[in-house]
Amino acid sequence: MFVVCGEALMDVYVRDASATGLSLDARIGGSPFNVAVGLARLGRSAALLAGISGDAAGERLMQALVAEGVDTRLAVRSDAPTTLSVVSVDAAGVPRYTFYGHGTADRAIDGNTLPPLPPEVRVLQFGSYALVVEPVGSALRELAARESGRRLVAYDPNVRLNVEPDIARWRSTVEAMAALAHIVKVSDEDLGLLYPGAAPSQVAQRWLSAGARLVVVTRGVKGCDAWTPAHHVAEPASPIEVVDTVGAGDTFQAALLTWLDEQALLDLAGLDALDPPRLSAMLRFAARAAAITCSRRGADMPRRGELPA
Repeated sequence: MFVVCGEALMDVYVRDASATGLSLDARIGGSPFNVAVGLARLGRSAALLAGISGDAAGERLMQALVAEGVDTRLAVRSDAPTTLSVVSVDAAGVPRYTFYGHGTADRAIDGNTLPPLPPEVRVLQFGSYALVVEPVGSALRELAARESGRRLVAYDPNVRLNVEPDIARWRSTVEAMAALAHIVKVSDEDLGLLYPGAAPSQVAQRWLSAGARLVVVTRGVKGCDAWTPAHHVAEPASPIEVVDTVGAGDTFQAALLTWLDEQALLDLAGLDALDPPRLSAMLRFAARAAAITCSRRGADMPRRGELPA
């Protein structure tokens, strides 16, 4: 079983103004939420470890998880409200994000409320802002440190400065998690925020020296790269007519883990056995999955039958 650790929230889009207010369109979301759904759609057994409210938005999140076949045993329910990420677009078409997250359910997990992991858990996937806000950040980082020697740990920083604007805090968290993770996937956009001017290969080599077995950097239309201690490969992006890129990185991560699992390479020995042909096949599979998501509106991630066997 995969356990995805992080947050679930509502993306609230501001639509039209009316005589008495605004028309809002709330959509289920959150990067870890998307990864868990992506894994389930690709035929993996996946659970979401996240704080989820008992309010109407939280109930909708739970309904979606159940409908997608995601295990909800590790959802920590509370009376705290659901986080809202409000998205508005100005006259020039540029989006603006306002985040309402203080005192919300996804931050409420601490060391005392962190649920025990079922024995069948093989892989822990961590990511996004839940690692840098408290008290949940400390609880999840401690979980990663405790389990890193017993289970495979994967990590995607998914930097969100509208949640936590302190880049130094992000950088220290990313470095700590990269030292615990066996697989690190990061976008070139996040690398540019974290380490301006640093070459991706330089950062990848530092993380590999700290203990990671596989580092993957996604670069949008420029493709993606993968590094192991012994090899480096690069693959171009899959050609596609882009509708939007919402959920593309989350899809890539779910597909990357799925490919490794299907190839019986999702353990330390398997990661060490990754050679250039296998790395290229892994990147092509993950990039194809992300391209399908980009061809559709919103984080509508592919199912296994939409991808090559």
